[in-house]
Amino acid sequence: MDLSAYRALWQTPGVFALLTSAVVARLPVIAALVPMSFLAKDAAGNFGWAGVVAGAYSVGMTVGGPVWSRLADRRGARGVVIGTGVAWGVAMAVLALLPSESYRLMPVISGLAGAFVSPVGSTLRAAWPRIVQGSRLRVAYALDATAAEVLFAIGPMLGALIVAFASPRVGVLTAAVAAGISIWWFGLRQPPAVPHDESKGARLTAPQLLWHRHRLPLILAFAFAVTAFASVSLGIVAFADAHGNRLIAGGLEAVWAIGSLVGGILAGALPGRRKSYVWRRALLVSAGMLLCAFATWSPVSLGFALMLSGCGLAPMVAALYERLGSMTPESVKTEIFGWMQSAGMAGGAVGSAVAGVVVEAFGVRYVWVMAAVLTLAAAVTVLRVPPHTPADERDAGPVVPQPVAQDV
Repeated sequence: MDLSAYRALWQTPGVFALLTSAVVARLPVIAALVPMSFLAKDAAGNFGWAGVVAGAYSVGMTVGGPVWSRLADRRGARGVVIGTGVAWGVAMAVLALLPSESYRLMPVISGLAGAFVSPVGSTLRAAWPRIVQGSRLRVAYALDATAAEVLFAIGPMLGALIVAFASPRVGVLTAAVAAGISIWWFGLRQPPAVPHDESKGARLTAPQLLWHRHRLPLILAFAFAVTAFASVSLGIVAFADAHGNRLIAGGLEAVWAIGSLVGGILAGALPGRRKSYVWRRALLVSAGMLLCAFATWSPVSLGFALMLSGCGLAPMVAALYERLGSMTPESVKTEIFGWMQSAGMAGGAVGSAVAGVVVEAFGVRYVWVMAAVLTLAAAVTVLRVPPHTPADERDAGPVVPQPVAQDV
């Protein structure tokens, strides 16, 4: 284990501010999902309507993500990030203040809010290669993936706490205000757009960008992985409900996130002297999911299995980020990560829906069987993707002349 890469990363100007602002910017957006669901339920009187509102939000995100990411590559990330962040905050505030008798308008407003979700993750992942390379780039992607896993564990919990101690309206309004401020801060950290070198040909179109022998498999593998993760989240809820104590779900989700946190930190601390294949990391996650399928006899056994399986999540996602970024031209890097995020959103929606059917038809444990099959499919999909190699290590420091944080 080598912690020098972490020290080198934090010593790079702009890294700490960029990562911190990205984490803070994403937190209220994730936390808003729970209050939004309860707001829709209270207005209509049933959770079915909450599912409709959440579904419209997901569709908006799936459609809007690539559009804003593509625009960020062409016009610069700063204006796009700040503009969409403000628009999202306004849409969520309108949703929070909507009278209960007008609940039929909720899917329209939530769909617009989803379409204006700021491309924070895409711009962050596109910015990393412009700031650091070599072992520092590997650590940056590992920390990014780890932070995302932790945010998806902490965010809903914070949203639920605001709902419990205040109300769903207060929760949505709080998220709207907090996101407007934090996304503005993150937007100010963005470097200028990368000019496209016309001597190398026209900028890639969306079909050209996606229809690539390595980029497309990486995006599909990410979609398979997120489908598996979403199904496991629903499986955890169903497991807790079957044991008569819904608090178990929060504990198991936290254990799963802790495992991912540990795995991400360890992956970043690896010396990186050998070739690293994405399919190997996906295969480890698949084995962990299969272990969980045989550990559903008690909350303790499942918690232990989730901890072990969680250790592979962040390293696998970080490897997908790194490989996709390395195989994409600089001028369209934000867009490709936008497509990746949209694929993940679609996979998450499918995973939650199918997992519910699996629980009802076969039982809770088969959710983890399904997750194991999906992550195995992810591993097979990226079998032909070249590995990250030590020859790619270049630790000479920042790779662009533009400062990312201090000179904004």
